[in-house]
Amino acid sequence: MKEIFERRSIRKYTDKYVSDESVKELLKAAMAAPSAGNQQTWDFIVVRDRTLIDEIPKFHPNAQMLPGAPVVIIVCGVLEREKKYAGYWVQDCSAAVENILIEAQFLGLGAVWLGIYPMEDRVARMKELFKIPKDVIPLAVISIGYPDVVKEASQRYDEQKIHINVW
Repeated sequence: MKEIFERRSIRKYTDKYVSDESVKELLKAAMAAPSAGNQQTWDFIVVRDRTLIDEIPKFHPNAQMLPGAPVVIIVCGVLEREKKYAGYWVQDCSAAVENILIEAQFLGLGAVWLGIYPMEDRVARMKELFKIPKDVIPLAVISIGYPDVVKEASQRYDEQKIHINVW
């Protein structure tokens, strides 16, 4: 799947509107991710409100591209859904984030993953700004838009990072 190898973090976007249909496809891809025990511990906040988006860079030092992003998706872990596999919400939500990034590439969109959890100050500010319930933890913010820059695919395969049978 070429999208995996061509995906790059895109931080500069055109002002072209990202359709609701495209956002739905991104969310469908997210929800197709694997999750521990099929608990699907994720929920998503889709944000188009400029006032809200523009607040995030005030407390997230790596979020300076957000004011240029037409849409933002916040991926949250819902702790009350954890039953048999407690603590796996991070992996579940991370898989959902990766699926969004790959689907964005497939749709011709650019995206970048911005971490929230486990930075307690970021988690607290996101919860306050987006009225996120106590038992829900924002894991990541994904900025999405049509790329205003072209990045070549990067080759990251490294034989030195592979160990067979033992370290």
